[in-house]
Amino acid sequence: MASSNAVGNAREFISPSDLTFSWGSCHRCLWLNYNHGLRTPGFMPLVGDLANMQENYFAAKTTADIAPVLPEGKVADLGGWVKSSFINVNGAATKYAIRGKYDLLIEFADGTYGIIDCKFQAKDSDKTDLYQPQLEAYAFALENPASGAPKKVSLMGLLVWSLLEPAGDVTKGFGLKLKHTWRPIERNPAALASRLTDFITVVSSDMPAAKDNCDMCNYLNQRRQFIGAQ
Repeated sequence: MASSNAVGNAREFISPSDLTFSWGSCHRCLWLNYNHGLRTPGFMPLVGDLANMQENYFAAKTTADIAPVLPEGKVADLGGWVKSSFINVNGAATKYAIRGKYDLLIEFADGTYGIIDCKFQAKDSDKTDLYQPQLEAYAFALENPASGAPKKVSLMGLLVWSLLEPAGDVTKGFGLKLKHTWRPIERNPAALASRLTDFITVVSSDMPAAKDNCDMCNYLNQRRQFIGAQ
């Protein structure tokens, strides 16, 4: 299953977010990223600052401060890294492991843990299906760590802040009034195992065809044709 085109800078750590966004995009771009370190450039101004602001707000808070429906617990860590043991595909260990950075780690009174991903959205919408593989990957890494004791994950979900309206005035300064929404995500380890099998099969095989509507691939093809015609 190994690709003959991989080079020395091939990746062996799977980012949880790639299981959501990169997998749903162009598989050729995904293959180039994991085999040659070529990643499509992205530009998302303010995203990092807003995410850090949201995470830091909940530092040392209790679950009652996040959502009253949550079991008793507290925020144990924020912005922590996780790394899993090697992933098995069809009963055999691969060279791949999950490595990523979660937003909030909750420690519940019963000794289990929760993974919460903070989201800042223009409009409140339910994106739990989209982010389920990403959060399940964090849970997998916590329950199957490369080192240290495993942590049982009993809850996952999204903590969404969405825009409502501006608040304040010109003398005191302006702010944004936000809607606060808790969206639980059900555990589904079997779905993650299937996604990881498909993901690793793609990045370990020969380079796949480009997705028909991939803007990056279409741009590069057109650029190559234009330069070749000069």
